Amino acid sequence: MPGGENRSQREIIDVHIHLTPPEVIAREEDYKKEEPYFDLLSSNPGNKFVTSEDLIDHLDKAGISQAIVFGFAFQKQENCRLVNDYIIEAIKKYPERLIGFAVVNPLKPGAAAEICRCHQEGLQGVGELFPEGQGFDLTKREEMQELTATCQELSLPIMIHLNEPIGHDYPGKTGDSLESGIKLAENFPANTFIYSHWGGGLIFYELMPEIASTLQNVYYDTAASPFLYDKKIYQAVKAAGLIDKVLLGSDYPLLSPDRYLAEIKDTDLSQAERDKVLFSNAKELFNL
Repeated sequence: MPGGENRSQREIIDVHIHLTPPEVIAREEDYKKEEPYFDLLSSNPGNKFVTSEDLIDHLDKAGISQAIVFGFAFQKQENCRLVNDYIIEAIKKYPERLIGFAVVNPLKPGAAAEICRCHQEGLQGVGELFPEGQGFDLTKREEMQELTATCQELSLPIMIHLNEPIGHDYPGKTGDSLESGIKLAENFPANTFIYSHWGGGLIFYELMPEIASTLQNVYYDTAASPFLYDKKIYQAVKAAGLIDKVLLGSDYPLLSPDRYLAEIKDTDLSQAERDKVLFSNAKELFNL
């Protein structure tokens, strides 16, 4: 099996990895000119691009058994379709290693049709979408209706970028509020959402009973956690009783999964709790 020779014996699923088609890498400057948010993120000196072949090699070395992969969520729908085609190609090339998500712009014509096309080709979710970067508003029901209705019908989770409203600035940090994440879940309780980057800290507000009730349909990934939070965040989430909602996400190639695995190992989480974060929560969510 391609890319399967050095797989770790332990099961680990990384739910947040960005792949970039060789065509986009080769024409990076052209895409920067027509896509402002892509320009902002790709101009970051720490930015890297990775193809599916590069990724499989990295997963083998890191001991990651499976990964959820997606392309950049562009503003233009035709650019979203291009990266979706690459993700479809990648999951067919490495079907036992990669799980694909589709990206669309909810405001552009053809979003629902593109989600359906990608689902028919084997993709199992939508995201990571960038509300501010793509120009849509999570709080506006009319802007989110088509996306959520399509994903509900197809039983597809939706991954949304949310970031913490305080702390240091960095490229890609947006003004989307935690309230917008609450409003989205409140408006569409039948959908399943994954809020990236610990939901910008929204996970801690689940200690409020009314917020926990609203966010029943929300999971959180750990993407970029070492840049944002002390490793004690895992113990804090354990104390809050929310380990069942946490998914390992590295945001690779921004960060290697190794950073997360080392942090999780150096916590007081039991092996069963570590396994929830590392793979079992994801297996349950995606029926793997």
